Amino acid sequence: MAAKLPEDTGGDEDDGGGLFAEINITPLTDVFLVMVIIFMVSALAVQAEANNDKKKAQEVSEKAEADKRSGLNVSLPTGAAQEIDLAKASLVLVIPVEGDLAVDGKLVRDADLDNLFRAAFVKDKNTQVVLQADKGAVHGRVVDIMERAKAAGLTKLAIGTAGK
Repeated sequence: MAAKLPEDTGGDEDDGGGLFAEINITPLTDVFLVMVIIFMVSALAVQAEANNDKKKAQEVSEKAEADKRSGLNVSLPTGAAQEIDLAKASLVLVIPVEGDLAVDGKLVRDADLDNLFRAAFVKDKNTQVVLQADKGAVHGRVVDIMERAKAAGLTKLAIGTAGK
């Protein structure tokens, strides 16, 4: 803010003057322009972040849809045990948390499982049964399937893990 005093003209006249003040708005304009630029840049950053979040959410939903279409999604527990003999005949059962299980990649109803075990025993008495149960599968369900395999004569049972 600048203030000017009127120059003394040498008379006692009162020309209505006194103190004359003028406001310099250049610094105020500079501050406002800087604020506008900051708001514009921050708005672009927020919008870009929202777009990335939206893209990630879409990828997650697409992955979930792909998992639904591809069949069973089983999360095997980790473990370090001996390998099974791949040369022998084996029956691989994938046990999800809920729903029908898959045998060698084909969905099988629970009621048809006993017939499948009997047919595998008739085909080869040394058939290995590999149970690949999801981490969240109910323990009782896994034990029930193991007992049904034993009842059909299949005594070589293995639990599939994801390895360490």
